[in-house]
Amino acid sequence: MLLSFAPFLIPLTALALSLVLFGGFVGLAGANVLEVYHSIYRGAFGTWFSWQNTLTSAAPLMLTALCTALPARLGLIVIGGEGAVVLGGLAAALTGLALIDASPWIALTGMALAAMLAGGLLIGLVGWLRHSRNVNETISSLLFNYIGIAILSFLVIGLLRDPETLNKPSTHHIGDAHMLGSLGESSIHWGFGYGIIVCLILWVLYKRTVFGFAVDMVGGNVRAAQLSGLPVGRIIFMVCMMGGAAAGLAGMVEVAAVHGRANTSLNAGYGYEGILIAFAARHHPLAIIPVAILFGGIRAASGLMQRDHDLPDATSLVLQGIIFILILASEAVFARLATRRGSTA
Repeated sequence: MLLSFAPFLIPLTALALSLVLFGGFVGLAGANVLEVYHSIYRGAFGTWFSWQNTLTSAAPLMLTALCTALPARLGLIVIGGEGAVVLGGLAAALTGLALIDASPWIALTGMALAAMLAGGLLIGLVGWLRHSRNVNETISSLLFNYIGIAILSFLVIGLLRDPETLNKPSTHHIGDAHMLGSLGESSIHWGFGYGIIVCLILWVLYKRTVFGFAVDMVGGNVRAAQLSGLPVGRIIFMVCMMGGAAAGLAGMVEVAAVHGRANTSLNAGYGYEGILIAFAARHHPLAIIPVAILFGGIRAASGLMQRDHDLPDATSLVLQGIIFILILASEAVFARLATRRGSTA
């Protein structure tokens, strides 16, 4: 009976143990553990203002988590979300500038498509290299992160730089008319809505379509999928491209809803944090939504921990790192339980 709930109980246990270990860490730093936890809650979920900050931070995290979660269904560990985010944001900014005289609907649609294409091609290339050249996808996607960040820095500091941006080199502004609006009367931008919609669409795609069944076949046994006549190479490329497109859309959201232009602030760690969220959610598109909100809350509360308890701003990163290690450990525990259950059967 307990084994049937293991996919939920094991990650929750890992999260609870992470909080205990984090409490020991801040205790050694001289802070009051219970007060730190209260600050995290207050900064993340304590007020409506906190909720708005949390949901705003969760928007790109949902999309970058999909960059890891979708290829993981094929057994691939792709960690190139950061590169897809920065290239998607750069492509969105350039498209917005090219369509600066167009209507907002046309401009935003063009920015979204350009960002998804840039991110999708980057991660799609990772899948192609894995299938056709047997290049390890984890290493290639990590290297593509550095390439994407280098391209962004080279262009915004040099060729595409707006001369008026002295302290932080950036491209020209896309225009206030082309910025993403907010949901209702809140400060939560439409990027959060995009994240929810994309997660729902992908859940339906994987659970209710023939394509989703084919992906599960390839992820279960590549040789059996080939013998069944499935185009394995095409499926791997398409799934990786879909994951990269989601991360590229996150870059567009950051440009159109936050910065208004492309700059090095796009390299904010959303892609790396998405890896943790994907594993914590066990690569399930719907589970990514609450997990991303949880980690968005941790990110939103980091400033409050720093001000109220004189802790470094990187304290939230320590918490995320502890969670990541224990989530990976819990994956090993779950795999052992699943193996034992199969042997018993």
